[in-house]
Amino acid sequence: MSLHLYDTAARALREFHPQHEGRASIYVCGATVQGVPHVGHVRSSVNFDVLRRWLTHQGLDVSLVRNVTDIDDKILTKAAEHGRPWWEWAATHERAFTAAFDALGCLPPSVEPRATGHVTEMVELISRLIDAGHAYPCDNGSGDVYFAVGTWPQYGSLSGQKPDEVEQGEQASRGKHDPRDFTLWKAAKPGEPSWPTPWGRGRPGWHLECSAMATRYLGPSFDIHGGGLDLVFPHHENERAQSNAAGDGFANFWLHNAWVTMSGAKMSKSLGNTLTIPAVLERVRAVELRYYLVAPHYRSTVEYSEAALAEASAGYRRIETFVRRVHDRVGTVEIAAGSDAMTAFAAAMDDDLGTPSALAVVHDQVRAGNTSLDEGDRAGALAAAGAVREMTGVLGLDPLDPHWAGTLTGGTDHARHALGTLLDDLLAQRTDARRSKDFARADAIRDQLTAAGVGIEDTPDGPVWTLKDDEQ
Repeated sequence: MSLHLYDTAARALREFHPQHEGRASIYVCGATVQGVPHVGHVRSSVNFDVLRRWLTHQGLDVSLVRNVTDIDDKILTKAAEHGRPWWEWAATHERAFTAAFDALGCLPPSVEPRATGHVTEMVELISRLIDAGHAYPCDNGSGDVYFAVGTWPQYGSLSGQKPDEVEQGEQASRGKHDPRDFTLWKAAKPGEPSWPTPWGRGRPGWHLECSAMATRYLGPSFDIHGGGLDLVFPHHENERAQSNAAGDGFANFWLHNAWVTMSGAKMSKSLGNTLTIPAVLERVRAVELRYYLVAPHYRSTVEYSEAALAEASAGYRRIETFVRRVHDRVGTVEIAAGSDAMTAFAAAMDDDLGTPSALAVVHDQVRAGNTSLDEGDRAGALAAAGAVREMTGVLGLDPLDPHWAGTLTGGTDHARHALGTLLDDLLAQRTDARRSKDFARADAIRDQLTAAGVGIEDTPDGPVWTLKDDEQ
């Protein structure tokens, strides 16, 4: 299967791989640590974190491997431009990616291998391919090694590329037997890092790295390989070809999340239209950014705008405000187990991770719970809040998850949280005043907030506040 799960993820795994009953294995292409992570980078990790959480919720024991590409042309170029050692440049930005993943609530992977730590496995894979007649060292003795695309008839079946029209995007080499062939091993150049091999000193090609690391930790055949849509070709096509040609089954399912774009262009460093995670988190809380990335379907393109981000933030605050209102006015909100709402939520998630429909179920519960709370139905409000916690927990968005409380340690995030606590209390007073028909008091609170630069919108989910800065 390729490109997306057409049916229930857990059921598909059981039907196609009964020997793995109760277990699931996922490999996600992680960061090439050449710079500070932006919103486009983290979308993939957030989407696959949701997949992992959903499979775990269904009772599967999930192993998730997310690699780090810490040796690459781009890393060497960036390090040289800044006059810093390549390894120090890579390590610095690896920490930046880890901090971004942690801030957005991504669970730590089962293992996070670095490419530089798995050269032995890469050399072994190359040797297998050469022995099978699918790879060759250059005749000119340079030390370069290539995969022979023409020896693998299935090449192009994942991406839909026509083998005769393939362009690898690599620099031309006089040592290639066929221009379609792609690099497995790059011969050493003066001043670059290198490792010894039977074909001479050099460093690995990007596609080789992921095949070797996936096989090392998940075995010759595993369940799901994921990454961004931009990786389908050439990266995933080449991974699949070299692993299958070496005799490994490799991935049984391929999932690809769509891009985050700005003005219709893919968000990337080369286009100069990036939004770094630290910069975005100065304007919204990490949980609100996660909601913004989870709410669209993973295969839908997200067109970034400040207005869309503000709208998502307000949407999350509607959920958060309801749960905190119940928690403050009724009592401790425990996470429900198997609530009635979970049936509809599960149906949405089982339909190719349908997070838009799943969040619609969440907001339905918020509306019902607010109605129960306003009507004095404490049991109904508490049940709805418990269901909301159960569903948002699957998405990594539970408002009462200690992770989100733990991120409120200072700066803008802390200030917004403190302000939110005060505003939620005033809004609760205003709601009580309106319910008791004390409209003068309700209007006075509204006027007080308006004068302070706080806008109030009465929605079916309850009142929602926004700052004037949020609306600009």
